[in-house]
Amino acid sequence: MSTTDDERPAFEWETRFRDNDTPWERGDLHPAARMWMDQGVLAAGKSVVIPGCGRCPEVAAFARAGLKVIAADLSDTAMAWQKSIFLKEKLSGEFIEGDILRPGDQRWYPEDPVDLVYDQTFLCAIPPRLREHYVYGLTHCWMKPGGQYLALFMQKEERGGPPYGCPLDAMRELFSDRFWIWPEDEDFIDIPHPSLNGKPELAGVLTRR
Repeated sequence: MSTTDDERPAFEWETRFRDNDTPWERGDLHPAARMWMDQGVLAAGKSVVIPGCGRCPEVAAFARAGLKVIAADLSDTAMAWQKSIFLKEKLSGEFIEGDILRPGDQRWYPEDPVDLVYDQTFLCAIPPRLREHYVYGLTHCWMKPGGQYLALFMQKEERGGPPYGCPLDAMRELFSDRFWIWPEDEDFIDIPHPSLNGKPELAGVLTRR
């Protein structure tokens, strides 16, 4: 089946998870997640959205730490995996099975604006043509003023994806300083991805104005 860059078929992602063909998975907490938990950015009582969560262990880790977790993914297999952990450990969380970027009147809104969005693989996974739609949702629908976007900007020179590259100059244009307070470039932390030929992710926190 041929697809355009704008298509995000659930079947493709579901097949990858079902077949364990998921080289982007670390199998452990992302070092940036550990850092932000240690720093109190990810603190008990805060609400956090994890779009495109897959089978990342951060979903359960944040719930164990007392955060109010909202996790979303297209893959039924990935969501069943997450739910099984929550059921086993009697954790509390909200799960969105399907497209969190539903357009128009179907656009998703949290019950209340959230404190945090933890983007561990989502921005680099969606086709670049959908990025403005995603950031509009973050800015105007999901997050409260003063909320924080925990970014892991994938750096790569190769064209295509996923993962798609997220160079800082393009990200600064996407996350306009009209709505977002940016850290200095030197404040981003370079974290190589162990399963993607060491491609670096730049970890940094943007704040919603």
